[in-house]
Amino acid sequence: MSTISLFSPLSLRAFTLGHRIVMPPLTRMRAAAPGHVPTALMAGYYGQRATDGGLIIAESTQISASAQGYPDTPGIHSQDQIDGWRAVTSAVHRRGGIIFLQLYHVGRVSHPSINPPVAPSAIAASGDHLTATWSRVPLGTPRALETGEIAAIVADFATAARNARAAGFDGVEVHAANGYLIEQFLTSRSNHRTDRYGGSVANRVRFLAEIVAAVVAAIGAGRVGVRLSPFGTFKDVGDDAPLALYRHAVGALAEHELAYLHLIEPRVQSAVGDAEVADATASVTALFRPLWTGPIVTAGGYDAESAARIVADGTADAVAFGRTFVANPDLVERLRLGLPLNRWDRPTFYGGGAAGYTDYPALFALATSS
Repeated sequence: MSTISLFSPLSLRAFTLGHRIVMPPLTRMRAAAPGHVPTALMAGYYGQRATDGGLIIAESTQISASAQGYPDTPGIHSQDQIDGWRAVTSAVHRRGGIIFLQLYHVGRVSHPSINPPVAPSAIAASGDHLTATWSRVPLGTPRALETGEIAAIVADFATAARNARAAGFDGVEVHAANGYLIEQFLTSRSNHRTDRYGGSVANRVRFLAEIVAAVVAAIGAGRVGVRLSPFGTFKDVGDDAPLALYRHAVGALAEHELAYLHLIEPRVQSAVGDAEVADATASVTALFRPLWTGPIVTAGGYDAESAARIVADGTADAVAFGRTFVANPDLVERLRLGLPLNRWDRPTFYGGGAAGYTDYPALFALATSS
């Protein structure tokens, strides 16, 4: 029986975590406009959730002005944004925490009032989306990127990584999941290109591989993580042969000694169309563990019991808790002591002020009121 628990130390290449409970990137849409600058309120929010030796992965952050797709999301491409994020990283470091920044480009998941949507191919995703004024409208058909435009986006990721380090982040996470631009290139449903970025699995993985190589060259492999959502279908991505695709992608990432691989467990596994995948639906993390010798962070609806189990059996090395971290600034101590958890308030997830953001009761208030 393994003696590893959620509270065992963990080496992430350049860092040693004091425990294995990770705060994942959680979009909250509270950056200041104009400029999409992180605020003092955001510094308070992240500072509340920082723990000694705990890893926080800050929310999805656009690598350039043209990468944005939602209102009031932060960027990391201007000096004002770097300065705003520096207050956030300082708040986390004061409490002994480690903080990475998730970098992304939304691709086709945008509205022209924010940015004209672009994608590997001119294929619209179904569903609706937010405009700059928070109205909901159907997603439109994106413009297919020209081959010659792709190198500039790769360079933007590297610049954003350097900016993140200048802002005090310990590292960055490349967001290659959840239906955004990198995953749009990965999957056959959204990528119908005929150049060297489309067609074969190797070609569709090329964009991700080039971005990771550029970011690694910019700040070092030990300060870089990557997030994937194998077999995910969010925003109409999806692949005809997902197992082959993600085996190749993970293999390409394994060429670097990255800080970690972050895998999202799909909640619905129907219509995958692959018997081997269907047999492994209890854990996508387990499916890819044999291909990855470095640290793995897993995410996807875990509670204290299931998280402890997947760490103890060695399938994952750390577990990310999303909505429970939103509602419990002191989540780590609550899990350590087995105390009840606050319930999250879904209507306050996106936009707004302190309500549902920095006003959740912490452990001391809970203890003294009982």
